[in-house]
Formats: sequence, C-alpha cells, structure tokens
Amino acid sequence: MQITLAPMEGVVDHLMRDMLTQVGGFDLCVTEFVRIVDQLMPKRVFYRICPELNNQGFTPNGVPVKVQLLGQHADWLAENAFRAVELGSHGVDLNFGCPAKTVNKSKGGAVLLREPETIYQIVKAVRQAVPKGQTVSAKMRLGFDDTSLAVANAQAIADAGADSLVIHARTKVDGYKPPAYWDWIAKIKQHVDIPIVANGEIWNESDASNCQQQSNCENIMLGRGALAMPNLAQVIKGQQAHMPWEQVRALLVRYSGYELFGDKGKYYPNRVKQWLGYLSRQYPDAEVLFMRIRALKGADEILQQIQS
Repeated sequence: MQITLAPMEGVVDHLMRDMLTQVGGFDLCVTEFVRIVDQLMPKRVFYRICPELNNQGFTPNGVPVKVQLLGQHADWLAENAFRAVELGSHGVDLNFGCPAKTVNKSKGGAVLLREPETIYQIVKAVRQAVPKGQTVSAKMRLGFDDTSLAVANAQAIADAGADSLVIHARTKVDGYKPPAYWDWIAKIKQHVDIPIVANGEIWNESDASNCQQQSNCENIMLGRGALAMPNLAQVIKGQQAHMPWEQVRALLVRYSGYELFGDKGKYYPNRVKQWLGYLSRQYPDAEVLFMRIRALKGADEILQQIQS
C-alpha cells in the first residue's frame, strides 16, 4: 500500500509536509497548486510553493514531492510541467478537482470536468513535454454537477497518457460533505487501465479499509484526515497506535517553531487555529485549546497557551 499526502491550499505547505513526513507513513507528497494562466512561471514561484526543490525534490525526511499545476491552457501547462521536473519535481500532477469558486470561475480545477476533450488535450500536451522517466498524474472528482461524465473524464486522462489518477469520490457540488462515494471509483476503474488512487473522507483505519474495499484500490491519498490525526498514515499501515494528545501537543509546539521562525510567521495565528479545528475531530483536548486561543491574535500568547 502507498499513501500520498494530499495538497491542501493554505494548510499543507512545505512546513506541514516536513512535520507530517517526519511522523511517517507517507510515500509521496503533492504540493499546493501552481496556477498557470498564460506564461511560463518564474523559477522562484516553483521554489516558493515547493522549497523541497532545493533538496532534489525530497522533504527533509526523504519523501519525494510532486508539484501540482492548475490551469486550462494545454501549451502553457506543458511548458510549466517541463520546468517543474527540470527543477527537481518528482513528476507533475494536474488538478482537475479543486472546487473553489474563484478557481472555477477562471476555468481551472473541477469546472474542466464538464469538458473531457479539454482534459485530454491538457494531459496529452503535458505528457509529451515531460521526459519519459518522470510521471504525469492527475486528480479529479466524480464530476462537476453530477457523475454523468465521470468515466469519460477518467478515460480522457488515461488515453492521453497519464501514469496514474487520483479520484476524490465526490462531485464539485458535493464539496466536502459526507459521504464519499468510494464505490464510484470501482465503477470508473473498470473502464481505465492506469493505477488509481482513492481519496475522500478517510478519517481513520476503518474508513481506509472500507474505502479500499469499496473502491477496489489499494493505494490511498490522505488530506484532512492526516491533519485530524497526524500519524494516521502509520495507523492505517498497522505500524502505530493512535497518537496520544501529549504527542500531538508537542507537534503543535514544533509546528509553532516552524511557522514563527520560518517564512510564514505572519500567518501563524490563523494556521494553528485552522489545524486545531481539524484536530478537534479526534481530540477533545484540541477543542478545549482552540476555545482558549480563538480570540488571541499574538503568536507569543498563543504559543504560551499551547505549552501550558
């Protein structure tokens, strides 16, 4: 079984990737997306989204990282895909799943699921641009408004030469509301012959097992579940028990150090509150801590509450 850490814009940045891969259990990370419009992005953009490029595309703990691109113009996506792997990305991932309104309005992410032919042309151009030794993958949802084009979109991605496909088992309209329709992944899998990774609503080892059985996929991708339980990947692999709260609190302190002394200290109050919101799903103590800091704005006073 391979477990991938999902991209989550504004949450799973390189600091969180570093920490969660140190906790362990992940085999691959995918970055937040680089938005491509009508130009070859400067190298600094890739290094900002993926500082691991300075380490040959690996996290400090040695887990490979793949840059994700989002856009609608095949030629520009192809040029930027080549640049990403040239800089050290372990392949390229294409985003056809982002449900954000601002992204969809500019014809990126999940809105492209209405146009299988456009998806085909994008994946084909990127596959032709990226050297054969590097993988091209894509992430999609079951559809935009409904599942009527789910199989067609997956076939377009496979026929265009993608090496693998991650399927988030909900439509754009579903958003992140439970349930995830894992059985739909199995239906799609009958029509494509590339490896498929299942994603969506995996919060614990029972969810992971049910997802694997219903989707007929061995490999999975974790997003919010990994934020709610930092060692979820290790738990799913049967290598660790649930991380106790005291260890989680120690991670919060370490994360605070990353944020405060790293390059995003100004976002620290919002980031740590957001993470506590996810942790509250698994840890009652996280909710108590969140209530103590939710009105605080200063990093020092927030860190003091976490440590007390």
